[in-house]
Amino acid sequence: MAEKTIRCRLITRESRVLDAWVSYCAVPLWDGSAGFMPNAAPFVAKVGMGELRVDLPSGGSKSWFIDGGFMQTVNNEVTVLTPNALPVEALDAEECRAELAEANARKSEDAKQMDRITDDRKRARMKLTLAQRR
Repeated sequence: MAEKTIRCRLITRESRVLDAWVSYCAVPLWDGSAGFMPNAAPFVAKVGMGELRVDLPSGGSKSWFIDGGFMQTVNNEVTVLTPNALPVEALDAEECRAELAEANARKSEDAKQMDRITDDRKRARMKLTLAQRR
């Protein structure tokens, strides 16, 4: 492929969601985010919750909501392994609002259960933000 692209793979448990040459790839990490362009240095990280975006060499971009996993960059290839990848265009704002309302309504005295509820709230807020942007 052309020198101005980097190969990006997005893989879930069920399928290979993306395997394409892109001009840029932005990955949400557990402690921030990172962007990768052609000839990026080797890198390994824990993936966080958020938007994975790729810019296409022909113009435009594609995005997915991802939630955890691991990624690596080596030999001009970015590989992201994640349990789930939802195309941003498939997110429905009303469904995301309902998911957030349900998560906000849940209460618990148990610390572990409260951590799960907090993660569910964060997940629903991020999905809603992405759904409203498109």
